[in-house]
Amino acid sequence: MKTILVPIDCSPLSAAVVEQAAAMAAAFKSTVWLLHVAAPDPDFVGYETGPQNVRDQVARELRSEHRVLQEHADALRARGIEATGLQVQGATRETILHEAARLHADLIVLGSRGHGALRRVLLGSVSEGVLHHATCPVLVVPAATPS
Repeated sequence: MKTILVPIDCSPLSAAVVEQAAAMAAAFKSTVWLLHVAAPDPDFVGYETGPQNVRDQVARELRSEHRVLQEHADALRARGIEATGLQVQGATRETILHEAARLHADLIVLGSRGHGALRRVLLGSVSEGVLHHATCPVLVVPAATPS
């Protein structure tokens, strides 16, 4: 196993996902690609760009997400794991699958928040979509359940 793709959403679940990927990478001496899929630009989804304060807020959020992504990559490198952070804007599931193919990922490690069935029916589930359409193995790290 040479390449592990680790999509993260910069939520608290991301740390558990990165930790699971780190264990796999250490065991197999793999390279880790951390991927954050940022929301697409409004123009991408058919809306005009908003006022300057909205564009500034979006830019701040993108910078903050990129900083979190790089902190995770830095932490992996400090542990001797080859890691690269990659932030891409787009549709989440499709972007994950595209990057997995582009990077020739041998494994995808991603989190699942464990939302209910109704939400999955209405909105879909990124982890479920990746699991069903990926061409490589997928390890899904569940959100911690309250005790």
